[in-house]
Amino acid sequence: MRAYELVMITRPELEEEAQIAVVDKFTGLIQNQGGTVESVDKLGKRRLAYEIKGFHEGLYNVISFKADQKVPRELDRVLKIADEVVKHMIVAKDE
Repeated sequence: MRAYELVMITRPELEEEAQIAVVDKFTGLIQNQGGTVESVDKLGKRRLAYEIKGFHEGLYNVISFKADQKVPRELDRVLKIADEVVKHMIVAKDE
């Protein structure tokens, strides 16, 4: 298994409960695919460097996890179609 990090920016108007539900949805997806979630960091609302999908701010979350190669591909596919997610990036950590 390889170490990965997911940086996810969600819509700024999401309520606290909806924000938690989005993070739980993607951590659950990682675990259902056989990965393990190492940590979840909620960085809060931050101003974006440039406008993305009409938003100037976003709620930042960083999820560190370990998984096989197939998990980031599936995670990327689901993140692309999630309405709550404004932008995301999955990177492999150096070991």
